[in-house]
Amino acid sequence: MAEAHQAVAFQFTVTPDGIDLRMSHEALRQIYLSGLHSWKKKFIRFKNGIITGVYPASPSSWLIVVVGVMSTMYARIDPSLGIIAKINRTLDTTGYMSSQTQNIVSGVLFGTGLWVALIMTMRYSLKMLLSYHGWIFAEYGKLSTGTKIWMRLVKLFSGCKPMLYSFQTSLPRLPVPAIENTVNRYLDSVQPLMNDEQFKRMEGLAKDFAFNLGPKLQWYLKLKSWWATNYVSDWWEEYIYLRGRGPIMVNSNYYAMDFLYVVPTSLQAARAGNVIHAILLYRKKLDRQEIKPLMIQNTIPMCSSQYERMFNTSRIPGIETDTIQHMKDSRHIVVYHKGRYFKVWLYHDGRLLKPREIEQQMQRILDDSSVPQAGEEKLAALTAGDRVPWAKARQAYFVRGKNKQSLDAVEKAAFFVTLDETEQGYRKEDPVTSMDTYAKSLLHGSCYDRWFDKTFTLVVFKNGKMGLNTEHSWADAPIVGHLWENVMSSDCLQLGYTEDGHCKGDINQNIPFPTRLQWEIPEECQEVIERSLCTAKSLADDVDFYSFPFDAFGKGLIKKAKISPDAFVQLSLQLAHYRDMGKFCLTYEASMTRLFREGRTETVRSCTTESCNYVRAMEDSTQNNEKRCKLLRIAADKHQHLYRLAMTGAGIDRHLFCLYVVSKYLGVESPFLKEVLSEPWRLSTSQTPQQHIDLEKNPEFVSSGGGFGPVSLGFFKTYLLGDSESICVVFLLYVCAQENLLSWLCSFLSD
Repeated sequence: MAEAHQAVAFQFTVTPDGIDLRMSHEALRQIYLSGLHSWKKKFIRFKNGIITGVYPASPSSWLIVVVGVMSTMYARIDPSLGIIAKINRTLDTTGYMSSQTQNIVSGVLFGTGLWVALIMTMRYSLKMLLSYHGWIFAEYGKLSTGTKIWMRLVKLFSGCKPMLYSFQTSLPRLPVPAIENTVNRYLDSVQPLMNDEQFKRMEGLAKDFAFNLGPKLQWYLKLKSWWATNYVSDWWEEYIYLRGRGPIMVNSNYYAMDFLYVVPTSLQAARAGNVIHAILLYRKKLDRQEIKPLMIQNTIPMCSSQYERMFNTSRIPGIETDTIQHMKDSRHIVVYHKGRYFKVWLYHDGRLLKPREIEQQMQRILDDSSVPQAGEEKLAALTAGDRVPWAKARQAYFVRGKNKQSLDAVEKAAFFVTLDETEQGYRKEDPVTSMDTYAKSLLHGSCYDRWFDKTFTLVVFKNGKMGLNTEHSWADAPIVGHLWENVMSSDCLQLGYTEDGHCKGDINQNIPFPTRLQWEIPEECQEVIERSLCTAKSLADDVDFYSFPFDAFGKGLIKKAKISPDAFVQLSLQLAHYRDMGKFCLTYEASMTRLFREGRTETVRSCTTESCNYVRAMEDSTQNNEKRCKLLRIAADKHQHLYRLAMTGAGIDRHLFCLYVVSKYLGVESPFLKEVLSEPWRLSTSQTPQQHIDLEKNPEFVSSGGGFGPVSLGFFKTYLLGDSESICVVFLLYVCAQENLLSWLCSFLSD
């Protein structure tokens, strides 16, 4: 009970001699340090807000402009063309200032106005420059003179040393494509999937929509695009993620994996200590905006808004729709181990716990022999099952008393941690099964040992392997990928371990023990938990997972053949699917739209007329390799063109989705939109090129990538393509009969 006594700052008792007051100096000291830490964070955020608010200028540039204006005034030169004199006359009417003071104030006011005008001019100029996207369609390595000049202008107006959110107000808004363009591109995308009669019917529906109802819906959408920062993102988050009433486990949440070969330490507590500390260092940089914004070719900035809710955030279930609860700060995490929940404070003596101290806290949890309370062990199954039962249970059983306090601790934690009892990871003697089990464990685990509503759950396995399970609504995979790359790099190359596998540093016995969360879960709630667990287990058991390491080649070899690695794998999948199913299908690949403010994703429809021509040529024994190679390059170029269109706001699916939402608000039916939105994605693909560590210097630190669950009856793959000397890891759900397709294409391209 040491931690309980330390939590009380003072005690008093009433005696016949008066009141006996006892003060705890240690508790008061901790309160003082906590408050000091809080005010430091507020000051840093305030300072960063000013720096970001005036970017691409700097606060010091204000002084330079004002001093420059005052200098010209004393040289009897009027830089304001009479504006300073007008300000002076206005101040003179007040009668409170001397003539000299009026001159100084007038100069300062004009200098400030000039400074603000210069900032707005630079910012607007940068926004206009960033609205141009012709550079993305240029052939790789062959930039025109005009594009080079444009890039120099972007650099000129971009300022120096940008912070994470410095470019947010300078990014252009996502444009609304012309409805005719969207309809025509849609028809092009479905033509290879339909016979002549089906296509003629769809063409009639599309043209009728584009001529009649479409323009009316388009008008409302354009109105929203002028008013809102992004005409897609809020509706996408709400209707695609938060309003979904099915399980988010497997269906929405995704995972990230550890290094493929390297296990820095086999001590579970030590690995957790280093990784948790590395995550918190990343959060510290994020709070201070010290993370540099991602910039294409070190010039074109990308939106950083998705980083804002990475920590201290949880998805809250609702009857009709979920909500996202984000806290400005959180000073604790919640750890799950053997069916029990522990609250672990992250700060002591006003500072962040060191890796060895966090290891100590994790070891205390591992050594704790207490048993779960009634209903506690499988409580998190509520977050794995359907959303409505979870929402009703939350309203009925978690709004008061111990349950509310403990649930608040979970939902307001910086993030969630699971100390898993199983051993996972790649085993050389069993490469396929070991990777299957590892990936499935991160995707859904036991269905009750990850809190699927948290932005991410850090899973640390018994043998020191680790991974993440991530909730999808708040951000897309590249954001979490950036966190994970930095964490893995910091863990091994910066923090490191001692020879016996422990975190570096010393333990500190003065740190209070982790606190067990207390629950009073009635039998009725336990029945709801069991039903949610049954739903989740049924979903998890229905996922057939096949994962294997592929080291025949990587993206380096594909690039030597002057083909996009992404297009190469997409075309390989088209061929593999056709060989397995004997037909083509609607194919989904995610592309980012972060060139625009608050941009998230757009769909690249990978199955095209060109890709189908290539696949048919591969299956036609009368075709020679020269013809096949030509069709391969044509299909790859078409895929790259579609990818670039999606990145630059000229995609199909988000526009059609928003038009459908508007039609529902207006209460009008569109046979075209209804049919488009009901088409199933039989093949859903995505890529996670996650590799922060330089493989030339550290060839053993190859990442295993990550993945998503299947979106429908079909298969989902996610892949990581390394360099030509490194590994290519491919994850497949429902494996096609590939017949060594990738190896064949490898030798074919080499020839």
